[in-house]
Amino acid sequence: MSTSSTSTIAQRLQALGITLPAVATPAAAYVPFVRSGSLVFLSGHIAKRDGQVWAGQLGKDLSTADGQAAARLVAIDLLGTLQAAVGDLENVKRIVKVMSLVNSTSSFTEQHLVTNGASNLLVDVLGSERGAHARSAFGVAQIPLGACVEIELIAELITEGV
Repeated sequence: MSTSSTSTIAQRLQALGITLPAVATPAAAYVPFVRSGSLVFLSGHIAKRDGQVWAGQLGKDLSTADGQAAARLVAIDLLGTLQAAVGDLENVKRIVKVMSLVNSTSSFTEQHLVTNGASNLLVDVLGSERGAHARSAFGVAQIPLGACVEIELIAELITEGV
């Protein structure tokens, strides 16, 4: 999707057919986000499909395309949490960093391509200036609840007038 500098984030979400979810209740002893100064740190969000954990291992049960779809869904959940943290996504100056954990076999080497599912969505929704980010993508032996992908992010907020 091509993003226009004149369209709002809400308009881009609508054009993509995306309704942001409410913040999920943490499954352990943590909070969904922490705001420190102009930064917001979002806890890791795991892949869910149809309200259930999207379990599986890349390179065994799931393809790279499956992983990209899962990462895209994680990014939608992250944006819902980010909106709850900042009130309005227009208050986001930029996504600073994304860290992606991909539940994968030892021979799977396309974690970076899986993570593109989230990265591309962030750019599509927030625009190239706000959505482009530094990133790490790791292959791991397991993720909580057997999820195929877990992603966390750090965002910088616009601080003028706040």
